[in-house]
Amino acid sequence: MRDLSSLQYFEDLLQNANNDLVRAAKAEGRICAAYLCENTPEPLFNLGNCFGVRLFAPNTGSMDIATYYMSNLLCETARALLERAIEGGFNFADCLIAPDGCTMMNRAAENMELLKALEGNDKFFYEHMEIPFKADDNGVELLVLQCKNHILKPLSETYGIDVSDAAIRKAVAEHNRVCRVIRAIGEFRKEEKPRITGYEFAVLTLATYVCPKDMIIDRLEATLEEIKTREPDDKKYRARLVVVGSEMDDPEYVKLIEECGAYVCADRYCFGSFPGRDVIELTDDGDALTQVCEQYVHRCQCPRQMNMEKVYGRKAYVAELAKEYRADGIIYDQVKFCDPWAYERLTGSTALRQDYGYPVLSVDRPYNVRSSEGQLRTRVQAFIESIEIKKLQIS
Repeated sequence: MRDLSSLQYFEDLLQNANNDLVRAAKAEGRICAAYLCENTPEPLFNLGNCFGVRLFAPNTGSMDIATYYMSNLLCETARALLERAIEGGFNFADCLIAPDGCTMMNRAAENMELLKALEGNDKFFYEHMEIPFKADDNGVELLVLQCKNHILKPLSETYGIDVSDAAIRKAVAEHNRVCRVIRAIGEFRKEEKPRITGYEFAVLTLATYVCPKDMIIDRLEATLEEIKTREPDDKKYRARLVVVGSEMDDPEYVKLIEECGAYVCADRYCFGSFPGRDVIELTDDGDALTQVCEQYVHRCQCPRQMNMEKVYGRKAYVAELAKEYRADGIIYDQVKFCDPWAYERLTGSTALRQDYGYPVLSVDRPYNVRSSEGQLRTRVQAFIESIEIKKLQIS
């Protein structure tokens, strides 16, 4: 296929957390709210003169210093983020909002605070949030309270950010504009001959988490229009796969899978489009903050939520995605030493295989995908071959 005209632009933005657009926004005097987890309501970081950036650590090498503080048995994502913070890679941030999505991310944020690793200005503040374990009314009430105390109040008092209901509604509208264009682009993945690769989609989606949204929306919408008239390759993929799992902020993982002849047709991982790019629906019947929190609590697909409806519902959600996007198989992965997704990977891969009949590859992968490229490639190739053999047996 003809190269997307803006793909290189987006790829370049993903080479550094302190990318060109973050620096441009900071040069304009805007406030950068850094955060660590998909469980925090994203629109609340984009109020008024503030913009949100979800922290990631591209091109991670050694994690020796972070391992000294956190041990080598804790999640590689958490250690990579701490390492990058100690290196000074996140000094563009004006605050850090850290929810207790998991204990290991908590440890990373606590070490950042103790080491004063992010404090780029004299107003810098850290906030630690509680996140509900259950999707119910109590969970919504807790998240609303936490957002008020640990996002809205400190942003308003420290930086004078407008946190009114009107400001939240405006931020949600801008958030939804990004969500709609990402979802519209993702729809092309359903085609028999898709006119966008899974890797390209992963690049575009990741950019919406780590860049000021208002600075990329025009390029995203232009890319959508470009894709509408793009001629797809006349090729048949060996298998269509859904990738499910924990923190995945490296599109090289998707590229590796597609280099093996597969097509990544849908994504259910942290930093992905499902459910992270669901549109947030607001009505005039209640306050905007409560409505945002309700949708974050009830649509959450994170294994942190432990009520049984959500435990079983997560597997059904993946199965429905696989059906809608006509997947031949599913890859369930976790970053090394990620405890919540270790259990989810086991139960999810078993349920999708036994209860829903999908071939499933269960993968424990490093944060830096290319550090274990050979092993991952071998496993993916073997999985694709097993799907092809199964197709031949059925036919």
